[in-house]
Amino acid sequence: MAEHTSSSITIEATPAEVMAVIADFGRYAEWTGEVKQAEVLETDEQGRATQVRLVLDAGAIKDDHVLAYSWPEQNVVKWSLVKSQMLRQIDGSYSLAPVAGGKHTEVTYQLTVDVKIPMLGMIKRKAEKVIIDRALDGLKKRVESGPAS
Repeated sequence: MAEHTSSSITIEATPAEVMAVIADFGRYAEWTGEVKQAEVLETDEQGRATQVRLVLDAGAIKDDHVLAYSWPEQNVVKWSLVKSQMLRQIDGSYSLAPVAGGKHTEVTYQLTVDVKIPMLGMIKRKAEKVIIDRALDGLKKRVESGPAS
């Protein structure tokens, strides 16, 4: 099994408010840093994205890929690779846990990336860490800035 990288952050908002931002793929380019474009290709019966095309520029990792999303629990979203030009694997998840009586949310982002080109494991982990940290920081800023306009 491939190694994964994970990190957590606490956001001053409810899990539902945080998940609403995570599920709004059309606005990812505004806060994720690495995602330059996102397009929902398929949705489930509840209107949640199940396939999303993402154009990614994360420095060492640049790609145009499609991810399959699943929503196994109310406060969990997972994704895995459908197709990619550069990636062999990308598996990730956001897990949300209420804290401070549900007024705040601890968000844990877990990510595993494997690229088709040779890359040292240390460089891959560093790229994963950069992606995770930027995404969590961007998510925190986006959620805490209030409702989208």
